[in-house]
Amino acid sequence: MSVQPEEIDRRWVEPAARAGFAHAQADPVVPLMNIANVLTMLRIALVPLFVLALFVGGGHQTGWRIAAAALFGIAAITDRFDGQLARKYGLVTDFGKLADPIADKALIGSAVIGLSMLGDLAWWITLVICGREIGITLLRLVVVRRGVIPAGRGGKLKTLVQSVAIAVLLLPLHGGFATAGMALMYVAVALTVITGLDYVGQAARLWLAGGSGRARGA
Repeated sequence: MSVQPEEIDRRWVEPAARAGFAHAQADPVVPLMNIANVLTMLRIALVPLFVLALFVGGGHQTGWRIAAAALFGIAAITDRFDGQLARKYGLVTDFGKLADPIADKALIGSAVIGLSMLGDLAWWITLVICGREIGITLLRLVVVRRGVIPAGRGGKLKTLVQSVAIAVLLLPLHGGFATAGMALMYVAVALTVITGLDYVGQAARLWLAGGSGRARGA
């Protein structure tokens, strides 16, 4: 009786599967130039264009302020989509993990610093926002070996409110609209402080838990 090739394969594969052996599957290689990273790089490229538009003509020309607000809005929208695309389609890369927060901080930081230089935003607000971002970045580097603190809803809400408030302040608005923009910015500052303190608390718990865990293991 002849033995078919598929029967031979089955005789080898089935015992191996029962014994718990399986072929190791290589992790898919994610290309660096994917849509998520392209959007992140676009956001970085828009930052100097935004700053240029903001300061043209002394920073208070109606047309250029609208252009600056439009550039800021486009850049802020890319921030929303690049992360979603990366997670949905498995396009997460080391470059994206590094470049995405840099792009976010460059956009928000340049906007608040620019508005303060033009006299449209109090410097203490800019110092609170930029100080929080720099401090949390340094804290993240300190605790990274103990674990990673995922971005929470509060942080995402903070970024959203900051972006909307900045966009309103960039527009050449007056009266009630300008007042509403400042009120929204105060809310953004409150969220900035609250989420920053929450992150510090999480980092402290993570550090203490890691330290005690190492002590028990030793």
